[in-house]
Amino acid sequence: MDPNLFYWRSHGQSFASRLQIWVNLLNPISLLCSDAEIQKAHASLGSGEKSKKDSSALNLSLSSVHGDSGAVLPLVFRPPAFLPISAPLVVASFLPHNNIKPALFWQFLLQSYSAGFNYANRNYSSEKQQDKQTRLKQLLLIAGTVSYATCAGTLPQVLINRLGIRNAPVQTFFRSILPIPLSAALAFFSVFTIRSEESETGIQVFDSNGNPVGVSKAAGKKAVKETALSRAALFGITGAAPNLLVLLLQSTRFFKRNSLLVAPLRHISVAFILGLMIPVSFSLFPQLGTIKKKTLEEALQAAAVDGHLFYHRGL
Repeated sequence: MDPNLFYWRSHGQSFASRLQIWVNLLNPISLLCSDAEIQKAHASLGSGEKSKKDSSALNLSLSSVHGDSGAVLPLVFRPPAFLPISAPLVVASFLPHNNIKPALFWQFLLQSYSAGFNYANRNYSSEKQQDKQTRLKQLLLIAGTVSYATCAGTLPQVLINRLGIRNAPVQTFFRSILPIPLSAALAFFSVFTIRSEESETGIQVFDSNGNPVGVSKAAGKKAVKETALSRAALFGITGAAPNLLVLLLQSTRFFKRNSLLVAPLRHISVAFILGLMIPVSFSLFPQLGTIKKKTLEEALQAAAVDGHLFYHRGL
């Protein structure tokens, strides 16, 4: 088991502790570190070295190194890069565009980045069982997911334009209400499809000592489902909370007199809520999850001496 996973096994068992850890890990300053520094920090954890820099090395390793392969994650797909890159894309995707083309453009960028992040932070253990044909299938699946999510994400704008909707309440529904469940559903869909290989072939499971004991499809399904739910919560709440905030503030005298401030407030609040929700979303489920013996395949139940086995959920 990778040193990162050993850490998650003994820490972050409660939501509050995981949230505290992720708040520290999402510091964008770690993006300035070189690959050599990251590898050195990861190696120091594996060798058991102790120093005053343990905390910084631990945070650097957890935020930049994949828990399965031990490889340094691509810069743009590391957790600390998620907010700086996705925030402008999310804000732009929620804008009330006048035409379909800009809506398609921003949705394509958002869905492409989300797909890349989901793929880079998946569970890598199923990768060992893939051949060239399977990898080609995976690439086609990613392209199809991005294409479908892009088209589905622009559906409210398409309906407004094609149906020629001019009624203000109906436009409000398509621009402000419909995108909320739609964005949550597409976030769930992206994780579920791009990481479907884990559900089909299974992922590595470990005993209480960190030793790999086999591959479990049940653990793969559980890992994908948990991550998909956490991502749906992230985008769903990011879409809903700013609308509720703006709705409340619009009833105040100040915003009635200064209606031009409503749009900037909405955009700023989307980025702000996204920033708050990212560590919450990442903390909803343990990074090193457990699966009960009765849920496992019969061939693996004997290895669950403590009544459960561990698996890496991915992100």
